[in-house]
Amino acid sequence: MVTIVDVAKHAGVAPSTVSYVLTGNRPVSADTRVRVRESIQLLGYHPHAGARALASSRTNVLALVLPLREGVQLPVVMRFVTAVVTAAREHDMDVLLVTADQGAAGLRRLAGGARVDGCVVMDVGLDDERVPVLRELGRPSVLLGHPAAVKGLTCVDLDFEAAGARCVDHLTELGHRSIGFLGAPSAVYARKTGFAQRTLAGFGAAAMRRGVASTALPAEQRYDSVHAVVGTLLRELPRMTALVVHNEAVLGWVLECLRAEGRRVPDDVAVVAICPDEIAERLRLTSVQLPAEALGRRAVELLVAKLNGEHPAPLTLLPPKLSVRTAAHRAG
Repeated sequence: MVTIVDVAKHAGVAPSTVSYVLTGNRPVSADTRVRVRESIQLLGYHPHAGARALASSRTNVLALVLPLREGVQLPVVMRFVTAVVTAAREHDMDVLLVTADQGAAGLRRLAGGARVDGCVVMDVGLDDERVPVLRELGRPSVLLGHPAAVKGLTCVDLDFEAAGARCVDHLTELGHRSIGFLGAPSAVYARKTGFAQRTLAGFGAAAMRRGVASTALPAEQRYDSVHAVVGTLLRELPRMTALVVHNEAVLGWVLECLRAEGRRVPDDVAVVAICPDEIAERLRLTSVQLPAEALGRRAVELLVAKLNGEHPAPLTLLPPKLSVRTAAHRAG
């Protein structure tokens, strides 16, 4: 099926420009209009009638719903915000940032009062109360993350379950047989946030499959909490030679606490993190990349596709990418 993106590539313009030619919502130069219409005819593109009607009343504003809840790591989520805003501008769209934690009621108010064409929703739980509302409202939306059931939705996410498993596989291939897991703040697990639950599930399943000893604990974003968790892991896993960290805000403290316990990194304990590349590079840690830029951009592209009458797959998962930055330390 030919999409508006195909037409845009063929005509050498942005997808939003194709939309403007179809709807007359904004002025387009005569040469560009001719080129776009020629591409439409050559490719046989047929815009959905309902999409044309929707496009004619567009505001070119999308809402980014990002509730600032306990345990949300602002420096990391701002990478997603930047990616969404940048991608939206490429489609001549503005972004309304909604940070209040108002759940389903907040979404209803947003749909009823704000002049937005659609929304990107973040911090998605496995049983997120906002999901039934998104289905009910029928307004174009994309979830950055995914609930347990994705039918009738459009979601994009890192494959966090595979990411947790990839860390274990990498470490066991180096000979590690006792691996700890230092996770997100407890509030994140209490909310059944998808990315945290899936990473932990992937880690646990891989540890069982590989036959290694493992213990997983949450850690708050305080030094005393990290110190206590590291100490507990070392007591519960006295032969622990590797640690997976899924809490980028405390990575520096994790390394300090291991040194305080007399453990050298990576000689005594190999640390693998799930975090943005910049953090892992600064600390010289092997990591699974948290691709905020790619995820944010893909979310906007999927939303624009829905606004143009397309029907993307319910779930797009990006595969995890592990980058080795430390010497290939093998457990003794």
